[in-house]
Amino acid sequence: MTMVHHPRNPVSACPRRRAHVARGMAMAFLASLGAALPLSAQSPKVHYRFDGTEPPGAIGSERLQRGGPLPGYFQPVEIRAPKGARISLAVRGDFDEPRSAPVEVGLLIAPVYRLRVSNIPQYEGQEVYPTIEVIDRLYPPDGERRRFPVPIELTEDDLQLALDGKYVTRVIYIEDPNLALPVAERPEDQDWFDVGPRVNPLEEADRWGRPVAILRMGGRLPDIDDGPDDAFLHGSPPFTLFRPRVPMEAIPKGLDPRGVSRPRQSTAGGRTIR
Repeated sequence: MTMVHHPRNPVSACPRRRAHVARGMAMAFLASLGAALPLSAQSPKVHYRFDGTEPPGAIGSERLQRGGPLPGYFQPVEIRAPKGARISLAVRGDFDEPRSAPVEVGLLIAPVYRLRVSNIPQYEGQEVYPTIEVIDRLYPPDGERRRFPVPIELTEDDLQLALDGKYVTRVIYIEDPNLALPVAERPEDQDWFDVGPRVNPLEEADRWGRPVAILRMGGRLPDIDDGPDDAFLHGSPPFTLFRPRVPMEAIPKGLDPRGVSRPRQSTAGGRTIR
């Protein structure tokens, strides 16, 4: 299914495939990030030879071959879903315990992460199994990487399309501040637009900014008898699970907030908890 849509207009649908592009970060952060980075740190627009139909993992793997401080870096990602939905990640050949959205994790560049989305509003008892492929990273100030996670939103509309057996591709990109609209936006909202049936979503994302992640979801399910196998889970790559951040207003008066937010690390089930 492919659609052409602006986030402030009604949604129009076509029968089979949907591909759209989502802006990922606030304009103020983009402006400061672009000014802080030397030209050598800016990624060139080289995704045009990909059209978004490559197998999961191909684009991220190619990005690693171009070099840079990418291998071993866990890019913070905030996975959002409708209220009440539960998210599980693959750990050692099975799915981890479900967690309420949003879930903040650190994902490596190039590996493919399989999710299980359950308890979907109005579709209780049904599940969707999207994948996330991080294809580039952000370069925040030292010690502030959790302030700027890549937002990946599983919308009610997309989940319904996947449950109906349709295939959805969402490309998340960092907006070019020179092309950004001069309008105020809420951080919790992720603007997006649909591209046409013959438009390359990666090329369109390159046109407006720098692609950093790809979300794919459709009707694929694990084996009903044997459960998810290693191929379905893409090898259950490691990830970092971040503890929920404590709102400033919830910190007792007189307590140093740096002590509250200081990460604690442990390992369990093939994941790292911070």
